[in-house]
Amino acid sequence: MPSKLLQRIETLSRPLVDKLGLRPDWYLTVLGALIGAVTALGAIGFATALYSVEHWAGQTRTRWPLWTLPLIPMLGALITGALVFFFASEAKGHGVPQVLHALVRKKGHIPTRIGFVKVIASICTVGSGGSAGAEGPIIQIGSTTGSAIGRRLGANKEHMGTLVACGAAAGIASIFNAPIAGVFFALEILLRDFSLRTFTPIVIAAVFATALTQVYYGQNDAIFAAELFERAYVFTPGELPGYVVLGLLCAFVAVGFTQLLHAMEDFFERLRIHPIVLPVFGALLIGLLGIAYLLMTHAAGQTPRFFGNGYETISALLEPRTYHEGGEIRATVLLLALLLVCKAMATTFTLGSGGSGGVFAPSLFLGATVGGAFGMALERLGLIDDTTSPASYALVGMAAVVAGTTFAPLTAILLLFELTREPRVLAPIMLAAIVSTMVARRLMPDSIYTARLRQKGILIGSGRDLTLLRRVPVMSAQVTPLPSEPVYASDPLSKLITLHAHHNVPDFVVVNHEGQYMGMVTGADMRTALIDREAIPLLLVAELVRTDIPTVHPDEALDTVLDKFARFDVSSLCLVHDREPDRPMGLITRSNVMSRYQRALEES
Repeated sequence: MPSKLLQRIETLSRPLVDKLGLRPDWYLTVLGALIGAVTALGAIGFATALYSVEHWAGQTRTRWPLWTLPLIPMLGALITGALVFFFASEAKGHGVPQVLHALVRKKGHIPTRIGFVKVIASICTVGSGGSAGAEGPIIQIGSTTGSAIGRRLGANKEHMGTLVACGAAAGIASIFNAPIAGVFFALEILLRDFSLRTFTPIVIAAVFATALTQVYYGQNDAIFAAELFERAYVFTPGELPGYVVLGLLCAFVAVGFTQLLHAMEDFFERLRIHPIVLPVFGALLIGLLGIAYLLMTHAAGQTPRFFGNGYETISALLEPRTYHEGGEIRATVLLLALLLVCKAMATTFTLGSGGSGGVFAPSLFLGATVGGAFGMALERLGLIDDTTSPASYALVGMAAVVAGTTFAPLTAILLLFELTREPRVLAPIMLAAIVSTMVARRLMPDSIYTARLRQKGILIGSGRDLTLLRRVPVMSAQVTPLPSEPVYASDPLSKLITLHAHHNVPDFVVVNHEGQYMGMVTGADMRTALIDREAIPLLLVAELVRTDIPTVHPDEALDTVLDKFARFDVSSLCLVHDREPDRPMGLITRSNVMSRYQRALEES
């Protein structure tokens, strides 16, 4: 069977592995390469189809009258709504929260259908004019690829998270031609683990994806390559205050955008509209906003600049002549402020109503507009010298807004460096990204990816410790056996006192006469009952049993088990059988879970 393939390969290769001194999980590197290659092929197909739909939609819009502007986005939204409703509800939105949910609660299991639906839904949404990016879909496509390959080849469940992260890193590397940013996205946002055992296969996946993508396109150019400086430029201490203030502004933009997105999601959820029609309503609002924008800017016959991923506008804002001579657009502070507001509203209309796409590209767009406008204001006040231009502030703003929305400054810094290949602004990018992250974290507790998960009771956390807890299954902890004699609700309480004396069990599992779990009697409740010794002969187990205490499944990781201990304030939980979730098989104690966690720390 395919699930035994890796076991057979490990058995055959063990002598060579031992001779070379490789780790037992060496095969993850090979799987990383495979996932990177498959994800690259998916990214190429996705990008090609997306470009074709965008081209068709753009050509069609120029031939139709202005009042028909909402029709094409509404058509794309209708197809998206139907796909999501009938085949995969997880495919709506910007994708990364769903991947995080799969990593934290489903051991990296992502159904393959989600990847296929996400591809088509995102092409329909973004290609038809919906305001979203391509990175969210490709992250979910890559993550689905990693999950599918891992399941198909029978990888250990503790390694599934790494394989999912390999796919996400490969997707970012392929779609943005940014392998370093892809690696750090997977480590900083998804896994929050920078250990060597996870770093190596993720790097391999990103490298293979980048190589195949570059071979296919025959080039290795930056997506937003621009000549920011006409003369020699040196970053000076006098520019520090300007970039600090820009970081602050971008933090406020990032927080406002994040909160607006979540407010719009709540708004659309409250509407009594069928889920298939809901994205269509969002697309109608985008179209009406586009008409208003074109009328205000006297640009009838064109496509609104905030439609789609907005890459053309971003590229224009990174050209110095945009702010002086008037290149593709004639930038003014008022126009950039208008674009900022329209892009934020259009993106929240798209994703809040159930459209499919990412938030990276909108964040880059918002950063470019606020940075460009801030740079123009400084230029008019004579606060920047003639060796630079507002375009450099637009570039720095892009990184700062991404950092402020994602709480991932390393990813933002490296992404902008790889997107532009402009090293001379690297120091300002680092400064503004850190300032934006610090201020945004102060203003809101969760990033744009984790806020919704917190509402569902899923805390992502951070650091190496939490990563270990998620990787270690509860079955690897010591299991305390149950007493040979079952405890029923109809038994007298004195029976538990006798069992405690003979078996030294702190808590007792109560079952029905079919042996199915009913609840538990905790040691704390028994001690409370012992205060009135005269009433003990009259008490039954049914009077002390707690039916609200959940059970523990063998596949659960230590982090979810510790969460149950904390929420129900007990020292033991009932471990049930894998195939019979109502059949008790032992007790998991808090002390044994902590001992297993300590061993995992030592092993790592």
